[in-house]
Amino acid sequence: MPYGYLFGTGLVACVTMMALRPPRRPNLLANLGFRLGMVPNEVPFVAIFLLLVSTAIAAAQRDLGSLGARLVVVLAVATCAGLAVVARRQSMAGPALDDALRDGLGSGWRDALAPELAAGLRRRLPYGRVLLGMYVRRRDVQRIANLRYGDAGRRNRLDVYRHRSAPQGGPVLVYFHGGGYSGGRKNREARPLLYRLAGQGWVCVSADYRLRPEAGFLDHLADAKKVIAWTREHGHEYGAGAGAPFVAGSSAGAHLTSLCALTQNDPAYQPGFETADTSVTAAICLYGYYGDYYGYPEGSGTSPMAHVRADAPPFLIVHGDADTLVPVRTARRFAEELRGISDSPVVYAELPGAQHAFDLFHSLRFDRVVDAAEAFAAWVRSRPRVEA
Repeated sequence: MPYGYLFGTGLVACVTMMALRPPRRPNLLANLGFRLGMVPNEVPFVAIFLLLVSTAIAAAQRDLGSLGARLVVVLAVATCAGLAVVARRQSMAGPALDDALRDGLGSGWRDALAPELAAGLRRRLPYGRVLLGMYVRRRDVQRIANLRYGDAGRRNRLDVYRHRSAPQGGPVLVYFHGGGYSGGRKNREARPLLYRLAGQGWVCVSADYRLRPEAGFLDHLADAKKVIAWTREHGHEYGAGAGAPFVAGSSAGAHLTSLCALTQNDPAYQPGFETADTSVTAAICLYGYYGDYYGYPEGSGTSPMAHVRADAPPFLIVHGDADTLVPVRTARRFAEELRGISDSPVVYAELPGAQHAFDLFHSLRFDRVVDAAEAFAAWVRSRPRVEA
């Protein structure tokens, strides 16, 4: 029995099962399943490659002659079949997002795009990157790291991404990371989104903010608004245009994003900089949490749903239907609340088979999300009398 081959194949089979059927209860098991299944769920072709290589090595060493070894080969084949199902689910993200854009913006939304913005939308997939799930920095994008926007030390730092040619007057995206308000960092999630937009002439800002337990709800939100205010005041130094930024975030960052979009220029959440301009053009929320903040009762005003308003900006909300950390029903409810009250479009997409943190890798799934975000932004920027 080739025990090394057995152990490796068994491990890949286990994490593949977590990707295919992630446990939802209890919370401890759901969290463990999410962490174990994260890699195969986003980069299944890497797992298939590892199985093929390990099988080829075992065969070359003539370790597959016993009955036990052949059973391991059967397990490897079954695991590859499971990974093919995972890959198939990823391929369904594109149609799901296309349907969401059509439902949220109207069937003729592409015809409403400004010609120069429509021409800039990508037509081809970077198959070499998305099949391996590799994050590859773009050579045409410069990252200016650790600029200070507040007085809270290293948690009040941000990075600016811009094209190396330093064009002027570009649109702006402000991004907030996830981590349950107790972890995370500004250069972890959504990097393909930041690099893609910066390569198209955008100025992208990704910021850290104060975390629990040292900081609380009002501290997080104040930091996020300081980032927006900093961008309005200093963005031109890095090529940003004068318009209000788009704001985006993942998980807890989506909670912040939606709150910033729904409480623009509210002095109650801008202590010490009440008159600063914190308006935004639109919001992009990825696998977000939309409930009340830790320890706060329902109706405390810490949930984005408590601030839904008719003059809310356009929203793009994307969530995985297999998310075991933040169930999809919470995003669905938030989208329904927005659509019922807001005068602006709400684009809501559920991604088949997607778990939490689907933006950690440059997967086929997240590449399609980036396409949708770019198309959504182009539509918003094409609207009359909108500065962006």
